Amino acid sequence: MSNLDRQAALSVCGGRGFVVAEPVRELLTPRHVRLGESTEVRRLLPNLGRRMVGAWAFVDHYGPDDIADEPGMQVPPHPHMGLQTVSWLHDGEVLHRDSVGSLRTIRPRELGLMTSGRAISHSEESPKSHARFLHGAQLWVALPSAHRHVEPHFQHHADLPTVSAPGLTATLILGELDGTTSPGTAYTPIVGADLALTAGAEARLPLDPDFEYAVLSMSGRAEVDGVPVQPGSMLYLGCGRSELPLRADSDAGLMLLGGEPFEEEIVMWWNFIGRSSDEIAQAREDWMKGTRFGDVHGYDGTRLAAPELPPGPLKPRGRVR
Repeated sequence: MSNLDRQAALSVCGGRGFVVAEPVRELLTPRHVRLGESTEVRRLLPNLGRRMVGAWAFVDHYGPDDIADEPGMQVPPHPHMGLQTVSWLHDGEVLHRDSVGSLRTIRPRELGLMTSGRAISHSEESPKSHARFLHGAQLWVALPSAHRHVEPHFQHHADLPTVSAPGLTATLILGELDGTTSPGTAYTPIVGADLALTAGAEARLPLDPDFEYAVLSMSGRAEVDGVPVQPGSMLYLGCGRSELPLRADSDAGLMLLGGEPFEEEIVMWWNFIGRSSDEIAQAREDWMKGTRFGDVHGYDGTRLAAPELPPGPLKPRGRVR
């Protein structure tokens, strides 16, 4: 998914200075962003109070939206570099096309994982004949320096491993959880899991104390470490936890996001992750000139133009704590 903000700011993220090294309960408020004609997203990362969670650098939650008489998601071809996109649905379908020739319809609880590496472009759209509801999350994972120039590629995994406990089923999206590993390619120690809880469930999820974590609420009424989380909100949990208490008052859907704190400082702007403002400016120029990012074939429409870069030098935004 693209960041469609036409006044996108250069942001410095990553680095240990942004990490809370102890358990906390920090509730993040989303920013509402329009995505096309009929989709509004709730943006949780980057956030005024939090830049990253492990290598997770961008989190949008959308829906559930009734798109029976709407076009649904319509995101024209746009570029990415230095990151992976993770497409995750609870309802609906998204048709993915990219400049390496991938064409795939992603359905609920199937992993669509695109590694941009040095450069890729893609589009995302609801199929012309689509389900009534659209509900999901789009997430980005920052690539470390050793892998950020890999060849771009796309992976689709329809059958993902699960971890179960009474009242809880955790579908592993990326990384490792409780000795189970996702088939998706990860380039840093990381975890992403979809948590389905039944009404009345109480469970304790095993965690790695060296990871920092956050939980995104997708649906239902649930408490995370005693804190009620409403759909579309995210609770940052810090580091130092060996388990996470969960409780559901109704059937509920959550996403666990975590990973080893990302050591490197990164620069994120629009749909690019780099290491300097000069690198970002070069990527923008390459996209506007039609070089490097390739072409997306089959999309009925024009590609996105990049917004203007903000004037002046890049200014780091300081540590949160």
